[in-house]
Amino acid sequence: MRLSRPRITPLGDSELTPEQVERLSKSRGRDGSILNIFRTLVRVPDAFRAFSWWGGYIMSRNSLTPRDREIAILRVGWLCKSGYEWTQHHRIGLQSGLNAGEIERIKTGAGADGWSAAEKALLMACDDLNRDHFVSNPVWAELSKHYSERQCMDLVFTVAQYTQVSMILNSFGIQVEDGQTVDPDLKSP
Repeated sequence: MRLSRPRITPLGDSELTPEQVERLSKSRGRDGSILNIFRTLVRVPDAFRAFSWWGGYIMSRNSLTPRDREIAILRVGWLCKSGYEWTQHHRIGLQSGLNAGEIERIKTGAGADGWSAAEKALLMACDDLNRDHFVSNPVWAELSKHYSERQCMDLVFTVAQYTQVSMILNSFGIQVEDGQTVDPDLKSP
């Protein structure tokens, strides 16, 4: 976590306008809860609507497998030092076929032992995009051996989306939900 408290406080239920309630209606968890990220972003309802539509594509309609998507999202969260992103997607990664050891290896990236050639290429692309905002020709060539053109596009879309999300989370100081623990390597100083 970059900040130990929010710069922009998530809205409580009693603070929500009818428009905000409407915008949040599809963002409730199974238990009816609303994540702090959504309670914060809904302060700008039109931006939240657009954010939710694009995020819905990334999370449910893109062509990457859930496992590959989560490898990319977790790598971005790690590279961006986003404690909130890492915490939320650690859980989602486990639900998407990653195990705890693999999630820990994401911190090291493509150089860690145990990744398939496809996963290494995916992690290298994440690193290229984070470092240079461009997938280098050698990494693109390797990525293209394992993924379709659409999957390569969806990988770039996913990294871009979660880089943006990490910037938002870090800059607004959005805190993890009660009961969640941030990875000690990502705790605020």
